[in-house]
Amino acid sequence: MARRDADHPTRKRARRRGPGRVALALPVLLVAGLVGGAVAADEYRWGPTHLGWKGGDPGKDPAAVALPGGLDLPRVEEPDEVAEAAPVTPLDPDAVRRALAPRLGDDDLGPHVVAAVAALDGTEPVFARGKDPLLPASTTKLLTAVAALRTLGPGATFDTTVVEGGLGEIVLVGGGDPLLASEPDPDAWPVRADLRTLAERTADGLRQRGLARVKLSYDASLFTGPAVNPHWEPSYVPDQVVSPITALWADSGHDPSGWGRVEDPARAAAVVFAKALRRAGVKVTGVAPGTAPERAEEVADVTSPPVDQIVQRLLDVSDNETTEVMLRHVGRVALGEASSAAGTRAVGEVLSNLAVDLTGWKQYDGSGLSRDNRFAARTLVDVLRIASSPDNPDLRAVVEGLPVAGFTGSLTSRFDDQRDGLGRVRAKTGTLTGVHALAGIVTGADGVPMIFVVAADKVSPAKSLDARSALDGAAAALASCSCGVGSGS
Repeated sequence: MARRDADHPTRKRARRRGPGRVALALPVLLVAGLVGGAVAADEYRWGPTHLGWKGGDPGKDPAAVALPGGLDLPRVEEPDEVAEAAPVTPLDPDAVRRALAPRLGDDDLGPHVVAAVAALDGTEPVFARGKDPLLPASTTKLLTAVAALRTLGPGATFDTTVVEGGLGEIVLVGGGDPLLASEPDPDAWPVRADLRTLAERTADGLRQRGLARVKLSYDASLFTGPAVNPHWEPSYVPDQVVSPITALWADSGHDPSGWGRVEDPARAAAVVFAKALRRAGVKVTGVAPGTAPERAEEVADVTSPPVDQIVQRLLDVSDNETTEVMLRHVGRVALGEASSAAGTRAVGEVLSNLAVDLTGWKQYDGSGLSRDNRFAARTLVDVLRIASSPDNPDLRAVVEGLPVAGFTGSLTSRFDDQRDGLGRVRAKTGTLTGVHALAGIVTGADGVPMIFVVAADKVSPAKSLDARSALDGAAAALASCSCGVGSGS
């Protein structure tokens, strides 16, 4: 029976033609869901964490890729110097302003936009816009990376060891290797140390000692302070945005099943190690936390990649866990305290000694997950200038680790609609809810390199993808600019 209108009970309601309200709303809801999902996947790295895809994570060292069959290439000889180095070209402030200023007025960027541009060898930005400080998000990693390289040295490594404990006991000791893996992966770059290899070496050492049955303890006491930064959002660890930070883990605290993160990374690593020991022929009677005796005899060890390679990777893919581990090493070496709080204090001391402008600087973690972090765009300009200077070869990995627009790391899938920036922009990304930033080096159309920072930290969440595209457009505008003095822009 047709439904009757309350005011006209005898008149039948006309049948509605065309799509109903639900059908009209579904496409809108679908688009909104896709946008939200894309931003969440980018911000929290849910793809690598939960879905198994790696985004821009490099699979191999490019230099290690085998040549195609049939090629007979001549030996590469060191070439003679053919010309003197080109003189440094200063930037034309008016050209920079004409290229960049119109892009910064995009409504999608919200009410607080900060930008700065400087020459690689300059001290003062030739262009500055917006009121400092800014909420830097993952561009904070640039500060931590510089401090790690200067404090630890680019060639430093971290050992994961197995030592003798009490009678019939061995102790797995975490050395703070941020990239320690469960299994060997010959395709990974940088090449990781792994627990299976450590177990096989341990089994050999135990056989030499006449032991086939042991109790396993694990020691993660190298790091101190809370494993979960009190300046992070309380939901970060329960929602598996980031792992608790510890000196012993495997696969950055990701679950061995490949889904999510584990609650206790140190114990999970010890369980993985125990299983590998059993496969290597050693009977393991139990797994429990413990402490390695002082001056205990070593049974076996594995060694991490060097710090410069670790820094390149953490910047390229914006690895939060790796950065937080490196921050604790900075505190350990600089101040004798391997905590996050000591690490951030040490970062400030390192940057101050490098004459970085720290006006308004407040840093509470290494990765930029904290929404309490604040510093000026000038701080990022100084960090990039110092890292790119030939006077600081130990900091070179910072520049080498910057993602390349449209090609590597966290910029792999960006700049599709800003093609002038492809290959010319190298920049660290920064993303939190309502926050988007780029900080790096761009080469202009005339070949003149520039340090640049563009950031917006009051973006409407609904405008996230548009704001990110607007910042890409700003960087691309610099890439298409002949901004050198005398270039004729």
